[in-house]
Amino acid sequence: MNSRVAPKSHHRVIVAPQSFKGSADAVAVASAIARGVRRVWPDALVEEMPLADGGEGTVRALVRATKGSLRVAHVRDPLGREVDAEWGVLGDGVTAVVEMAAASGLPLLDVSERDPRIASTRGTGELILAAATSGAHRIVIGIGGSATNDGGAGMARAFGYRFLDRDGNELPEGGAALARLARIDGQTDPRLIRPAVEVACDVRNPLLGPEGASAIYGPQKGASPEVVRELDAALARYADVVEAFIGRPIRDVPGAGAAGGLGAGLLAFLDARLVSGADLVLRAVRFAERIRDADLVITGEGRIDRQSGYGKLTGAVTAVARSAGIPVLAVAGGLGEGHETLVLDGIASANEGVTLAQAMSDPLPLIERAAERLVRARARATH
Repeated sequence: MNSRVAPKSHHRVIVAPQSFKGSADAVAVASAIARGVRRVWPDALVEEMPLADGGEGTVRALVRATKGSLRVAHVRDPLGREVDAEWGVLGDGVTAVVEMAAASGLPLLDVSERDPRIASTRGTGELILAAATSGAHRIVIGIGGSATNDGGAGMARAFGYRFLDRDGNELPEGGAALARLARIDGQTDPRLIRPAVEVACDVRNPLLGPEGASAIYGPQKGASPEVVRELDAALARYADVVEAFIGRPIRDVPGAGAAGGLGAGLLAFLDARLVSGADLVLRAVRFAERIRDADLVITGEGRIDRQSGYGKLTGAVTAVARSAGIPVLAVAGGLGEGHETLVLDGIASANEGVTLAQAMSDPLPLIERAAERLVRARARATH
């Protein structure tokens, strides 16, 4: 007897996971879940909508989800070397998406090269300019994974601003030199005047202090406790000069400390809006519209725990689907404490019965089987 349960002819399944960090990107995860669904429902209409939270992989996920196109720009990496950085135009043709990790990200540097005193966001500025030059009306920026702690000064340099010391000499790149900042010259590149800029920012850190950019994120970028203090003092000087230059406060805006203070630079030099990464991504792919009339949504991430339900992408996907009356299943790499806070119609761990090393090295068959188990259980429960 065939154990497959044939779906209704209109059965429509939306597969909307994010990456399983460290093992599989969102596109691969969505495909694996879709294969699991089709093992149970071979005739279902399965729509793959890989998602991301603003960090590495955001460009590819949003371009894929909206049937947009990928582009490449030649920009500088955190140490000034030329690198090819991917960015994209979404399916609407007027929204560009960039991720700062492609130009100023930690993975671009060897461990021995990590030094937030000299690392610069100039390449991110060049990437934003490339997007603006394309004629985009809106630019979406993901700012996860930075190697930098320069408050976005390098980015502003790419836009045409100059950062000068008391003697009128231009400061070198990087966060440490900002301790000698006396004044800023210049104005925004005219290409940046038209587009509205939205930043996917899920952290609430201010620019300065014990919860600020240098203290919280500096150590993972190679900063010793002494360097953290040096960088925090330099960013305090930077904030004084920038706020006088633009005529409004930025240092305490929630998210100003994101990405080594790039949040503050985006507020100051692009008048950007810092918004929840999950909300931004779901709006960019028109998630609420596209799941209308779906019979089932399947989401997933590497680890589902208490945090997943509070402002994270998996929680946001679940909330939107449930408010539309659509059942939600989730595939997780692993389940952490408090995963019950996410109100789901079913959940399966892909790592069940295998070691973490096995799961990380070959995750896709495990994800596929977990999705199959979930859908099979769902099919039994509804027939």
